[in-house]
Amino acid sequence: MTRISVTVDGTTYEDEVEPRLLLVHYLRDRLGLTGTPIGCDTSNCGACTVDLDGATAKSCSVLAVQADGSEVTTVQGLAANGEWHPLQKAFHEQHALQCGYCTPGMLMAARDLLRENPGPSADEVRHALEGNLCRCTGYQNIVRAVLAASGAAGPAAAEPSPQEVAP
Repeated sequence: MTRISVTVDGTTYEDEVEPRLLLVHYLRDRLGLTGTPIGCDTSNCGACTVDLDGATAKSCSVLAVQADGSEVTTVQGLAANGEWHPLQKAFHEQHALQCGYCTPGMLMAARDLLRENPGPSADEVRHALEGNLCRCTGYQNIVRAVLAASGAAGPAAAEPSPQEVAP
C-alpha cells in the first residue's frame, strides 16, 4: 500500500492505495465520485477525462499514486454554488447529449479548450474533442454547445453551418 494525498474538486483526501489502482477507480470506488464514468478502460473513448493539475487526463490511464500531491477536477467539480458551469448549461440548451455517457469527458475536454482558446472555431472545437468518442449525437450539437459556451462569436457561434460541423 502507498499513502497518497490528492485534492479532488477542492477537497483534500489522504488514503492508502494499492500502487496499481487507477485514478478512475479511486475517484469512483474510494471517493464515490461516480460522475467520471469508466468507458473503455483503454484510454480510447475519453469518457473518464478529468483535469489533473491544469491539463486534461484520461483517468483510466493514470495511477492514483501518480496523482499524489495533485489537484484533480472532475465533472462534478464544474458546478459552483449550485450553479451549472457555462459549458454544462450550453450542453443542456444545445441538446449536446443523448445517453450522456461521453458527456463528462466532453465537458472536461471542452473546458480545457476554452481555457486555452476562449474563442475557438468549429474546426478547433472538433480537433480539441478528437480523443473523446460519442456514439449517439454525431457531434454537431456538441460543437454547437462549445461554441455557444465560448460566446466569442456571439449568437452566430451557436448555429454553425452544416458544413462547419460535419465530422
